[in-house]
Amino acid sequence: MPKKPSRKTIVKKLDTVFSQFIRRRFAVNEIAKCVTCGTKSHYKKLQAGHFISRKHYSTRWDVTNVQVQCYSCNVMRYGEQYKYGLYLEEVYGKGTAEELQQKSREITKYSDNQLIDMTNYYNELLTNLK
Repeated sequence: MPKKPSRKTIVKKLDTVFSQFIRRRFAVNEIAKCVTCGTKSHYKKLQAGHFISRKHYSTRWDVTNVQVQCYSCNVMRYGEQYKYGLYLEEVYGKGTAEELQQKSREITKYSDNQLIDMTNYYNELLTNLK
């Protein structure tokens, strides 16, 4: 009987497939655009930047909270929070940044099976993008 994967492994798999989905969902001919500075590049060279930190499970895999960002904006400029917030308000409507902030305060605990289901869901979405 195969060994059951650790929680850390399950979360890492979900993070990987979710990141790929985020970076590819709006890409045209595999080129995506940073939401904070507008830099265009191949989706593999860009990152899935979180408006609210990944430490909050309630928003960690929220498709509104996570958008395409270049390394410079996401890492070197700490996510460009102000510009990111403006983007969210423009695209998803006024109050979106505040809603995400409130959602991040909710305590969310996912079972291993829920995380695996989410991984399968995003894998399927990725397959449909191809």
